[in-house]
Amino acid sequence: MIKGLHHNAYRCRDSEQTRRFYEGFLGLPLAGTLEIGETKSGRKTETLHTFYRLGDGSFLAFFEAPDMPFEFKPQHDFDLHIALAVDRATLDAMFEKGPACGVETRGISDHGFIDSIYFRDPNGYVIELTCPRAGHDDAMDPARNGAREKLDRWQAAKAAASTTR
Repeated sequence: MIKGLHHNAYRCRDSEQTRRFYEGFLGLPLAGTLEIGETKSGRKTETLHTFYRLGDGSFLAFFEAPDMPFEFKPQHDFDLHIALAVDRATLDAMFEKGPACGVETRGISDHGFIDSIYFRDPNGYVIELTCPRAGHDDAMDPARNGAREKLDRWQAAKAAASTTR
């Protein structure tokens, strides 16, 4: 059985620039750094793997691998975003801190069960800070929210639309 998330890993352009954003701006402490000189398949590389600790003990991690080309591009929220849970006081404080630090800040967005603000990190990834609202647990409880039924309806509508094309 899966116990939880240990880490999500992403590429980064520059490890120090990434550290300044995640540790300096967001307040996630740099918890570990691995220098990788050879891949498990035996290929030589010069890669740095860094880990930033979240409050629940999990991590966001990044690979700086200059010898391995990677296309960095601004991500659309629907393509990729990293959502991190905060309390309301932190959400409000970060909403003020972003513009004060010259970081583009979007929000506060009311999603019904959460309120969110959005930043872009130095690599182009969208970072969402989210605070649960009253009713959050019910909204995320599949026994109460009809999640499976909504998914089934979605799939049926897609199938019907593809047969009429």
